[in-house]
Amino acid sequence: MTETSSPPDVDTTVQTRLDRVPTSVTRAWLVGAVLLILPEVGALIQFAVSALPLGETAVAVADRIPVLLSRETIPNQGTLVPGEGWQGTFLGLSPAMAWGLRVGLIYVYGALCLYWIWRGYLLYRNRYRTASWTPFDDVVSRFRGHRWGQFGLIVVLAFLILAVFAPALGPTTLEQNAIDPYSYELDYYDEETGDIETITVGTANTDTTSQGIDGRNVSPLTYDQYDRFHPFGTLPSGQDLFTQVALGARVSLFIGLLAITISGVVATSLALISAYYGGLVDLAIVLVSDATQSLPQLLVVILLSVVLSQTWLAGLYSGGGLLALIFALTGWPSLWRAVRGPALQVSERTWVDAADSYGLAPRTTMRRHILPYIVGYLMVYASMSLGGIIIGVSGLSFLGLGVSPPTPEWGRLVDVGQPLLTTMSWHIAVIPGALIVIVVTGFNALGDGVRDAIDAETDLTSEEETSAAASGAGG
Repeated sequence: MTETSSPPDVDTTVQTRLDRVPTSVTRAWLVGAVLLILPEVGALIQFAVSALPLGETAVAVADRIPVLLSRETIPNQGTLVPGEGWQGTFLGLSPAMAWGLRVGLIYVYGALCLYWIWRGYLLYRNRYRTASWTPFDDVVSRFRGHRWGQFGLIVVLAFLILAVFAPALGPTTLEQNAIDPYSYELDYYDEETGDIETITVGTANTDTTSQGIDGRNVSPLTYDQYDRFHPFGTLPSGQDLFTQVALGARVSLFIGLLAITISGVVATSLALISAYYGGLVDLAIVLVSDATQSLPQLLVVILLSVVLSQTWLAGLYSGGGLLALIFALTGWPSLWRAVRGPALQVSERTWVDAADSYGLAPRTTMRRHILPYIVGYLMVYASMSLGGIIIGVSGLSFLGLGVSPPTPEWGRLVDVGQPLLTTMSWHIAVIPGALIVIVVTGFNALGDGVRDAIDAETDLTSEEETSAAASGAGG
């Protein structure tokens, strides 16, 4: 008589798989991760503190945390003394080379961190994940052959590194550049006296303005008379443009991510509710969505930003928190419509009915058997919407609304440089404007790549793919 073998216990299978994992490989990856994070943990804490309304005390404490790739470690401000070379810069390099070295090392560090994260995912997939294959593997494989999507990924990652490490990437600090320049001093060599003189940063800025005329312009990749290197030139106020651009990237990223996170949560929750309950519940959500979309978004954003400008919300991140909330509350219907259709299709599948028949709670059914399918759609439209939010924030700042000064923002920089667009100070408007176009194009390209990569997975006419979706497997 043949004995029927019982199916293996899931916990036993997982434990057997874990027992086969070489602990040395995992330890090596963890040690590498710690070694990568420790030198720049201060920069990550500073980024988090600056994005949260924790007060000036918390910001001051975070600024005291030592960072390896910082302006203090690789200084780029120095004095050119005839016959002696550069004094005060890193290894006696010119300010341009010292700044370029710091920027290059930061981007190499960022790329190394991303590579190590990828290696960690491969370690999880090959050694820890119980499933030998998931639909996410095919998504990754198809995306690796999508050149347009890879271009968008490179642009987005470069933008993220610029935003996260903005304080270290700039030739100077925001405090010295814009907030309180007259409280800081710098040394320079005076050819008339033949000696090293001292001047406040504020006074130096007034002598190095870019006004579009001869003698009043500091172009990109040039030095001013005080031996300061300006990668993007200076503003009409004499402030360094690259410092403002780098910190403006952080502002745009914070507003965009916060807005898309809020709207994504709202849209996904309502899409799941619409798909699962249907009927009057779905109709009510449709009416609310139509009512919201019938309003002109730009006018609503302008109106709300003015009406709420005197509330405590306007004090969050110099108005950035308020803008993110407004964009989220006015932009969720587009994301909801993007994921509602797929959610409705999945809700009609047999595995959803089977989950209900087994007595699963509605929240569990929506989370396990509907949500995994619509995540791909959400990622695509969220990445595209993020570019639109960046444009919207820049447009409001261009009109004099939005983020309040002295917090830098790309749209305001374009507005400042617009009158000088046809002069020799063209760089003030062109460089921030070009960066807006490049970043938004990058987010759209990334969205196209992700959409094409998941397209085969999300084809409901394919029985093979629907069975994979029914299993609820994830990467």
